[in-house]
Amino acid sequence: MEIAVISHDGKKAEMVQFLMDNKTLLKQKDIHIVATGTTGLKAEKAGFKVTRFLSGPIGGDAQIAVRVVEGKTAMVFFFRDPLEKHPHEPDISMLMRLCDVHNVPLATNPATAELLIKSI
Repeated sequence: MEIAVISHDGKKAEMVQFLMDNKTLLKQKDIHIVATGTTGLKAEKAGFKVTRFLSGPIGGDAQIAVRVVEGKTAMVFFFRDPLEKHPHEPDISMLMRLCDVHNVPLATNPATAELLIKSI
């Protein structure tokens, strides 16, 4: 199962904490983690094996959207910072729309991510 992890700058610490809190589950199951650039780097530093794509603002969100469309990514954890403006908002909206179109579970905050991870 492939899970994508993405987080805005103000949410990267929360993403790493979420991954650490669920490390046993993520390492026990046959789960492959993909991530946008900086989020992936932080996850790697926390001890996770991650396939990293470009940073979100330079195309990483779009790269993960392609994986959703291709049926490779089964679940997306995208911890968004709703209080900041993001220059790549069209890419974010596209990714979220494609998750809906392709019926791929999408968590945009830790509470929802926790519910989804428990379903694995």
